[in-house]
Amino acid sequence: MNASAFTVTIGTLDASTAEAAIPALTDILRDSVANGASVGFMNGNTAPDYERFWRGVATGVACGQIILLAARNEDGIVGTAQLHLIGKPNQPHRAEIAKVLVHSRARRQGIGEALMQRAEAIAREKGRDLLVLDTDEHGAARRLYNRLGWTEAGTIPRYALMPDGSDCGSTFFYKSLA
Repeated sequence: MNASAFTVTIGTLDASTAEAAIPALTDILRDSVANGASVGFMNGNTAPDYERFWRGVATGVACGQIILLAARNEDGIVGTAQLHLIGKPNQPHRAEIAKVLVHSRARRQGIGEALMQRAEAIAREKGRDLLVLDTDEHGAARRLYNRLGWTEAGTIPRYALMPDGSDCGSTFFYKSLA
């Protein structure tokens, strides 16, 4: 069956379901890096590196600092995003969106947009009315964020590296939900 015919649902994972989803989340992260996404990992990273990362996310979920979203279709989890609730006393109104990832086999189906819309809705529910994120200055996600009404704050050159080790500028965005 063609993946585009699948119905996608967006839900949140609690700490135990996040732990159980580590194999699927690891596969999505591995696929993203293999396809050139600048998401904090390099080509030389291995499955244990990705698993360690996701265990840390599950710990953040358990502590209430991270809300982990998962996009599912009949194949299982095909996308993910994180909403980091800022816990600083002077920033109770702010959250950060991180690691919006969609497996290459499920791209161009509106999954990234659906993840972003759900993250924004949860942020509102949690009393957050200012969201921030950053992305690879040349990546497809930049077009998505512009289309969804995010405002570009600027690009920092050489902020990170691409998985192959080449320089990567990061474009920072914000969105007011107020």
